[in-house]
Amino acid sequence: MLKMGAFYAIRPSLSLSSLSRGPFPVTRTQLPFSEKLFFSKAKFGKQCLLTDSEVDGSFSSRVVPSTLIAAEKEEAKAVLTLFLKKQDLSNAVAARIINKSDLFIDHLVSRLHSVYKSRYLVGRELTTLEIRDALIPYLESLLEEHGRILADVVENFPDPPVKDKPVTQVSPLDAALGSKKLKAVARVSETNPAGKLLPQVVYLMELGMDLEKIKLITRRFPSFAYYSLERKIKPVVQFLLGLGVPKSDIPIIIGKRPQLFGISLSENLIPTMTFLENLGVDKKQWAKVIYRFPALLTYSRQKVKTTVDFLYEMGLSSENVGKILTRCPTIISYSVEDKLRPTAKYFRSLGADVSLLLLRCPQAFGLSIEASLKPVTEFFLDKGYTVDEVGTMISSLEKRIKPRFAVVKESGVKLLLNQVLSLSSRDFEKALKKKMKKQLTDQV
Repeated sequence: MLKMGAFYAIRPSLSLSSLSRGPFPVTRTQLPFSEKLFFSKAKFGKQCLLTDSEVDGSFSSRVVPSTLIAAEKEEAKAVLTLFLKKQDLSNAVAARIINKSDLFIDHLVSRLHSVYKSRYLVGRELTTLEIRDALIPYLESLLEEHGRILADVVENFPDPPVKDKPVTQVSPLDAALGSKKLKAVARVSETNPAGKLLPQVVYLMELGMDLEKIKLITRRFPSFAYYSLERKIKPVVQFLLGLGVPKSDIPIIIGKRPQLFGISLSENLIPTMTFLENLGVDKKQWAKVIYRFPALLTYSRQKVKTTVDFLYEMGLSSENVGKILTRCPTIISYSVEDKLRPTAKYFRSLGADVSLLLLRCPQAFGLSIEASLKPVTEFFLDKGYTVDEVGTMISSLEKRIKPRFAVVKESGVKLLLNQVLSLSSRDFEKALKKKMKKQLTDQV
């Protein structure tokens, strides 16, 4: 049984730093163009994916629910996108490749079903970590095999790549961006005649950053290489330390949002913080807020106001708006029209208390409805729960779960977590009485 947290933790987001080699061996692998993929209509008109695979020398045919396929496709796209970016491709180029890679994405999903076929037989959904561990080594083996024509392999799948195909010309814009990155990385790497690095690089290394990390940040955000140490970087660092941010957190914050260290304290940073404090952000919690989401201080006031107006529209008080901004500042990054409003509408259709859910689990509003929320909802519906019961589970933390934990604690017995979270009131009472009776018997 899925726990309450599954509604906002079923698909942890991927990060570029997480794309490391998994436990699977990386070998030179011939791309299996013979693997067949086809779609069929299953019972009740739901589209399902059937995969015929001979990757491990055996043949199997499996039917997987379309909702799960949709979620796995999104995961595969995320892994492929970040993998392409890791090869120093620009966002525009990576997006263009992804838009032309539908068949290759299907192929990656089919590969998941081949690698983890025993999991599907028992109906267990894969975690993001398992998906990453299966696909990253495979993509690395393809990169080793095909090198610079990997993009052609992805875009033209299942047609075999042409080894001697002329290299696609790079657009002037991409060439300019590439040149800018190279110059910026060279700047933070170069030494003067005395063999010393730039003062700002030395300062960052004294804060605990290594040169490779600085180069990685610079490659991602070239302007960082040109920030003045005395006028930009050092004043912001000293200001953050004064707010109570531990010195050890500074490198992490720089990695998350290097732009923060290029803005003016007096003209931008401090006025923005004052604006946010007036909206309810707890000034005593700035160190934690900035560590969680430093980008908050770089958003425009209009962007922040749009999100806050939406929270008021959902029925939240000014006090609770401040609590949300303090505990989950990332909510400002969610688009109101593309993310927050549609998600609120979806939760409302289940009968959930949207304002309570925003207050208790604001992270849930950053999830994909199709890839994450609907599959979880359908899981519960398939288990026999009604829509009303699913809605109750979503918004019953205060009204149901906490009182149950108090009762269990007072009774002096132990129940499984899923019993506390998922049982009906009658079944919960039965389970509790049975446990208490058994405890008394054991004592006698």
